[in-house]
Amino acid sequence: MDLGLLRADPDDADVLRPIPPSVALNQLIHPIEREIQERRQLTVALADTFEPFMSITTKDPSTADSINVLEGLGLINATLDRATAECTEELLTVQPGSGRRPHILQEALRRVEPLLGRGISMRTLYQHTARHHSSTLAYVEHVAPHGLEVRTLEEIIDRLIIIDRKVAFVPARSDRQVALELRHEGLVQYLVGVFEQFWLHGVPWEDEVVAYTPVLDGISGVQRSIARLLIEGHVDEAIARRLGMNVRTCRAHIAKLASALGSGSRAQLGYLIAQSGILEQDQ
Repeated sequence: MDLGLLRADPDDADVLRPIPPSVALNQLIHPIEREIQERRQLTVALADTFEPFMSITTKDPSTADSINVLEGLGLINATLDRATAECTEELLTVQPGSGRRPHILQEALRRVEPLLGRGISMRTLYQHTARHHSSTLAYVEHVAPHGLEVRTLEEIIDRLIIIDRKVAFVPARSDRQVALELRHEGLVQYLVGVFEQFWLHGVPWEDEVVAYTPVLDGISGVQRSIARLLIEGHVDEAIARRLGMNVRTCRAHIAKLASALGSGSRAQLGYLIAQSGILEQDQ
């Protein structure tokens, strides 16, 4: 009945009579054909509407695709893989934190292994805390003989990857689920300059960091860095992130700093840091 294949007998309402198949088929096909015709007319109308605008571009060809937003780790890693595989001269990276997790280092190793032995210059900046990270030590030991140079700093910028000074990758969100692929020459050269400035002040991996951060008046270089960030108003979590350590380690250093200066509270600690002159000693 729903398909119109049967109809009630006009002489007897309890009897159903079949519809001729040709009539039933026509009744079923006609609405579909009408819809198809309407869709075709809409397609033609849309094409006619857009035709005058097809020759107009919304981007200047000189800057087209100069900044691409990459959403999701899958797309980010795939784009990094492709760009790294095309590297022919130089790979610069900044890796903040106390050290990357083993599976992330394995991913990085897989990405750079094709570059090893090809004469490509590779330089990486870590934070001092990465020197005590076993997976990072193993990664550097594996790649360094093939041309990787590593230096460390107490504080560095967020993650940065620059390939052949032509393309750069930076995170666009704190959870690292969104990144920016930069191909604008001015932006990339600016980031190269930032990297070179950090590199200039970095401590070579093979050198002892302790020689560069001596203990003064019982306060270590790390604690002086924490003191500087404290008086700038940063909270513990932000200080830990800046120095590449976990919050518990950061708070332990703050406690030692407070003990060395004789502070009984955070408010007093800020005052005693300013009075002690320990930051002026660094300068």
